[in-house]
Amino acid sequence: MKTKTIEINAREWFDNKNGNSYFCGTVLLNYGLKSEETFLMPFQYGYGSQYESEAKAILTQFNKISIDNENLRMYCERMNIKLIRSIVRGCKQRELKQIEKDYNRKLETV
Repeated sequence: MKTKTIEINAREWFDNKNGNSYFCGTVLLNYGLKSEETFLMPFQYGYGSQYESEAKAILTQFNKISIDNENLRMYCERMNIKLIRSIVRGCKQRELKQIEKDYNRKLETV
């Protein structure tokens, strides 16, 4: 089935002690449709729009999209896919870890 929407929801934590940013989140395809799927972006180092690049890599890895030398926003515009991106900055590390726990718990019930 054709991808209609891509929704990226990320949270970012800044480690003041070491001066590094980390993020975690989910990528939701085709929200509200029978073909709806959710993918985890695990806890990892990254700042700025790195979460968008990670979403692109995950969707490519699972053969949901096929992008060569193009960013996700440009690809979505070209393919007429609605792209929704959000990141909440200033989160606590435990909030990011909770995203992974919730995702894994959801997988266990499926």
